Amino acid sequence: MKSIIQASVTILAVSALLLFGVSMLEKSSATTGGGSISIYNWGEYIDPELIEQFEEETNINVVYETFDSNESMMTKIEQGGTSYDVAMPSEYAIEKMKENDLLIPIDLDKIPNLKNIDPYFLDLPFDPGNEYSVPYFWGTVGIAFNPELLDGQTFESWDDLWDPGLEQEVILVDGAREVIGMGLNSLGYSLNSKDSGQLREATDKLKTLGPNVKAVLGDEIVEMMRREEAAVALTWSGQAADMMFVNENIDFAVPEEGSNLWFDNMVIPKTAGNVEGAHQFINFMLDAEVAAQNTEYVGYSTPNQAATELMDPEVTADERFYPTEEMRERLEVYENLGLEMLGTYNELFLEFKMDMEE
Repeated sequence: MKSIIQASVTILAVSALLLFGVSMLEKSSATTGGGSISIYNWGEYIDPELIEQFEEETNINVVYETFDSNESMMTKIEQGGTSYDVAMPSEYAIEKMKENDLLIPIDLDKIPNLKNIDPYFLDLPFDPGNEYSVPYFWGTVGIAFNPELLDGQTFESWDDLWDPGLEQEVILVDGAREVIGMGLNSLGYSLNSKDSGQLREATDKLKTLGPNVKAVLGDEIVEMMRREEAAVALTWSGQAADMMFVNENIDFAVPEEGSNLWFDNMVIPKTAGNVEGAHQFINFMLDAEVAAQNTEYVGYSTPNQAATELMDPEVTADERFYPTEEMRERLEVYENLGLEMLGTYNELFLEFKMDMEE
């Protein structure tokens, strides 16, 4: 009986040691690389082949998940249900995440490929010194349009969207900052305005656009424009590039009154379980060849100067998608408006959409 008990104790001890070993191995992989990482990104915002390449090169398994807005991304990270290791928020969201202590500082010594980034896109006001973020993509908000369906009409001004001849021809991207911002810009106001009078004026003007609006959509905009189911779309530059790749009739313009210049960066959320793996992934995505391939797949503009040297010069010289520094001077970066003011923008956007349905 004693020998049986001793054997049982021995088995339990061995089992405990094995479990301890597995636990320490998992802990080690979370801090020194290996194991897996969880990536949280916008939809259709990375070449899937590059995920496979990263897995093969590092032996790190990638769990990939997408979001459709900065707000939904921030909410999920704040709730902490999933340990995301890398996320790709926009500039104003990065500011807010810093304020809410949701980010881990990036060890730039572990990102040697940062040297490939154009200095213009580094040390920006939303993250001085790139303490918490590294550039991923950038672009503008503007108007995609099909001149073949519009008798050659162009869009130098936001007010061109209000042309009575565009009834049921305009699609708007489903974003409060983009739509309310467009209304503000059309009146000569800042798209970061907190002035209640300006916001009311912009919303009331947007309501008069209602007869021309066919739909308010997300990623579906691209396919509708490709199939020529609509002639005009308020959209991001990368979505416009996707449309133009399939349908050569489509063009893209940023109106003269100004618009949004946005930046999406890679960050490491505070809930990250594999910080070392996160750094490896970020550095991998900044490799010149990787960034060039990713840019050609996604269609947005890359801040990676070394990558642009490997790309088609006709693409990187296209000022519709790579505006000059002079052109960028009339563009604005979204600021973190604060929770209360962001709520106001969302309420006004909802008011506009409900008015269209009446």
